[in-house]
Amino acid sequence: MPATSPSLHRVVIIGGGFGGLYAARALSRAPVTVTLLDRRNFHLFQPLLYQVATGGLSPANIASPLRALLRGERRTEVLLAEAVDFDVAQRRVLLDSPDGGSPSIAYDTLIVAAGAQFNYFGHDEWRTLAPGLKSIEDATEIRRRVLTAFENAEREPNAEQRRKWMTFVIVGGGATGVELAGALGELAHHTLKRDFRSINPAEARILLLEGRERVLPPFVPELSEKTQRSLQQLGVTVRTQVVVTDIQPHCVTVRENNREETIDAATVLWTAGVRAAGLSKKLAAAAQAPADRSGRIIVEPDLSTPGHPEIFVIGDMACFTHQTGEPLPGVAPVAMQQGRYVAGAIADRLAGRTPQPFHYHDKGSMAVIGRNAGVADLGWLKLSGYWGWLAWLCIHLAFLARFENRLLVLTQWAWNYWTRNRSARLITRTSLDACEDEPPKPQE
Repeated sequence: MPATSPSLHRVVIIGGGFGGLYAARALSRAPVTVTLLDRRNFHLFQPLLYQVATGGLSPANIASPLRALLRGERRTEVLLAEAVDFDVAQRRVLLDSPDGGSPSIAYDTLIVAAGAQFNYFGHDEWRTLAPGLKSIEDATEIRRRVLTAFENAEREPNAEQRRKWMTFVIVGGGATGVELAGALGELAHHTLKRDFRSINPAEARILLLEGRERVLPPFVPELSEKTQRSLQQLGVTVRTQVVVTDIQPHCVTVRENNREETIDAATVLWTAGVRAAGLSKKLAAAAQAPADRSGRIIVEPDLSTPGHPEIFVIGDMACFTHQTGEPLPGVAPVAMQQGRYVAGAIADRLAGRTPQPFHYHDKGSMAVIGRNAGVADLGWLKLSGYWGWLAWLCIHLAFLARFENRLLVLTQWAWNYWTRNRSARLITRTSLDACEDEPPKPQE
């Protein structure tokens, strides 16, 4: 039966990330047709983006075409399209149109899983100066900036200017910031060790700034402390209780203990916080749905939108507080479990059953700092060092979307492990902004 069969319940899913993909797969046995919409034609394994950003993996290693992932689901279709608004009265999703038309797609049940974007806390002008890490384009842009900084330092005769090129600031000490800082430390101290003649990459200054009292705040203090020590061994300087107040080309201003300081740095990277994707604001307006300060839709216990039980919101777009009183973290396992749950809830409704409220089963958190160094908080078990790193490696391989991706990544990681070589160190231009390629000017 084709995916567009009018006789079956029509489910439309917006977003091919963890939540959307797991919902689509779990609906395969339900009496529904599924249409998955995404503005990209691939599912991206975001937890490994930092590896692309530091040359450890190529983009194709962590992305899989959505059509290939869902080719076995005979009542599921994939459309390359961007949802731009909603007509909740008519139950239609409004789509982008290259030719200026007004296309839309009808649904009986809608699942919105459009993800999140970085939150610059009212300073969106910092976005071009300090890119975040949410997409392949972000990762390749960060890779370009990092590698170009070393290349420019190699050509710079002035010691002060060279020091600016070799200073890297990462804003945000969560898992992404920690993993990115550790990978940069390995890149500078090991991978690039013999690649240059005029500079010593190991002299790079890598600063990790965190506004709270310790890195990895969701972890227990013991693991945060071990993480900081591991970062320091990689040449990373960790500064906590530091707040960024301004970012300008080639410098960052921070406040610590009511004292302001300007740090000269050619490369600034942002991992300090997220907010719901812009589509969340459109949905909130169309459905008159409540949202929190980060733009996430405040959902019911069954993840539906208040007043619109036919609209589910999952993943980073959902604010679910019914379990602990606090929103669930914006991590992949939450989205995966919510995707599966919503698929089951739809099947229950079609069978005349009332779904039980969603309950998140927290299986733990983990982060990798570098070679043989990781931390894992599994609740009943705390791991650090080699065992934390090994747990991280195995779990991330297990959740990569396709077998060939796992094989490619395992092969690449094995090569990187034994040689300390990050082979995907390619500088690809994604910005024509000339000022980014000019050497930093001395401060007057």
